[in-house]
Amino acid sequence: MPPDPITSDQRQDAESWSTLKRFLPYLWPRDNPALRWRIVVALGLVLLAKGIVLAAPFAYKDAVDSMSTPGNEAAMVAMALVLAYAFGRFAGTAFDNVRNIVFERVGQEATRHLAEDVFHRLHRLSLRFHLSRRTGEVTKTIERGTKSIDSMLYFLLFNIAPTIIELIVVGVIFYINFGLGLVAATAFTVVAYIVVTRQITEWRTKLRRDMNDLDGQALSRAVDSLLNYETVKYFGAERREEARYAQAARAYSEAAIKSDASLGMLNIAQAFITGGLMAGAMAYTVWGWSRGELTVGDLVFVNTYLVQLFRPLDLLGFVYRTIRQGLVDMAEMYRLIDAPVEVEDAPGAPALIVKRPSIIFDNVVFGYEPERTILHGLTFEVPAGSHVAIVGPSGAGKSTIARLLFRFYDPQKGRILIDGQDISRVAQQSLRSHIGIVPQDSVLFNDTIGYNIAYGREDASVEDIERASRAASIMPFIERLLDGFETEVGERGLKLSGGEKQRVAIARTLVKDPPILLLDEATSALDSRTEQDILRTLHKVSEHRTTLAIAHRLSTIADADRILVLDHGRLAETGTHRELLRKGELYAEMWARQQAEESEEETAPT
Repeated sequence: MPPDPITSDQRQDAESWSTLKRFLPYLWPRDNPALRWRIVVALGLVLLAKGIVLAAPFAYKDAVDSMSTPGNEAAMVAMALVLAYAFGRFAGTAFDNVRNIVFERVGQEATRHLAEDVFHRLHRLSLRFHLSRRTGEVTKTIERGTKSIDSMLYFLLFNIAPTIIELIVVGVIFYINFGLGLVAATAFTVVAYIVVTRQITEWRTKLRRDMNDLDGQALSRAVDSLLNYETVKYFGAERREEARYAQAARAYSEAAIKSDASLGMLNIAQAFITGGLMAGAMAYTVWGWSRGELTVGDLVFVNTYLVQLFRPLDLLGFVYRTIRQGLVDMAEMYRLIDAPVEVEDAPGAPALIVKRPSIIFDNVVFGYEPERTILHGLTFEVPAGSHVAIVGPSGAGKSTIARLLFRFYDPQKGRILIDGQDISRVAQQSLRSHIGIVPQDSVLFNDTIGYNIAYGREDASVEDIERASRAASIMPFIERLLDGFETEVGERGLKLSGGEKQRVAIARTLVKDPPILLLDEATSALDSRTEQDILRTLHKVSEHRTTLAIAHRLSTIADADRILVLDHGRLAETGTHRELLRKGELYAEMWARQQAEESEEETAPT
């Protein structure tokens, strides 16, 4: 399913300040009083540090004024005031760093909880969602979204609120000491600074969004190309892949250049506004000194406060950009994980209880898209303990049956029953715990052979792993390896051959030990000799299980208790191998064609 189209109004709404509400629970976790106390202590340290910093310029002013009066007593006073000013600056810095130490765990815990929640959500989205998304883009979006929360929490708590407090206090101090004129000039400058910063930052936000999209596109192309490394080599398409990646990388580079240039323009505009206030305020103080109304200490006093005020103002621009960009990143992440969960458990859904593992498809109608139906009222039964095979031409709906049985999708009509229980009404986790699968394309984790085999059951012991490996005829191969079960299989198992991967997948399913086995071309990647060994193993394993085998090679399922022949999503024939051959219809035609192909392969010169 393609990504849902998002209108500009919806995107703007998603990126609005209302997005903040979605991570407020991470800022003030209800179930963790210790973290809440850390936030309270951190805020107290912020207020304490801000109070000291705002009081320090008074000591600096008095020290300068004292130095204008000759005498040892004045010198001692000036010395004490200078030391007090220096101590105040040190104390402010110390309290700020202690605050960071106290708050660090809050930020990290918030980021961790958000990342865990996102990972949890992604695993519950439908197979349709994951098939329609590029892995590189998804991982990049999630990475940017989760990393932004730490910086957003920090700036909201320790920059925005303290800066507002400082602006108010400085305005009061200026009003008391210099009158309304300097307060008005400062207020006008601050407002102009905020307006200009916001306008330019909004423009930069669009550039940032474009840059993120191009960054995700470049990463997805790189990931796709590397995951399909062998295919690239098969077709000699290295230059083609390099050109596609270079095109995306150039587009990202151009977007990054525009973004950096816009940052320079913003810094120039901010410096012009703050420089204008500094020049006007200092000139006003000098003018007042020339008239005998102000002292040299007042010049230092005003300069010190403006420098202190400009520092958070300069940072305010960076903070606003960071928060705005963080909102963009988080909105993209939330839009991704807000995709509807197509297959959900019913409220209070019970666990599946399997005593007799029978399977029934009852008039099942299904299509991946509304206009394209795959299964047309399919009905069949797999009795408990039987071995039933499903065959048919490509596109007949064989693999769709496997996906429906695992409940990756729900049928539009009809029911699927296991031991008489509708699988749409039971918990998905319990359903899948009772079904084991050996797929046609066995994808392994980038870990060891032992890890991949043990993945079949969380509490699998070493003995379980070895027993399953011997049953899957992979133990001799493992024993020849230098690192044995600790051998790394590489990305998606690419260090192993197709047959070795298939045998690891079989061993993994044997470790799971489910009552229902689903074999989806389980021996398709094996040579004839190994195939016969595996088939004997699977036959032995399936003696006390219900087995549903999806096969293309008819010789592998000729001994099935019953064979279902699908054609265009409908049950065309059913019976044993001999019965179907006697009918002389679709199955017999497929059998004759495959036998002829195998004869040609055997007689073909090597």
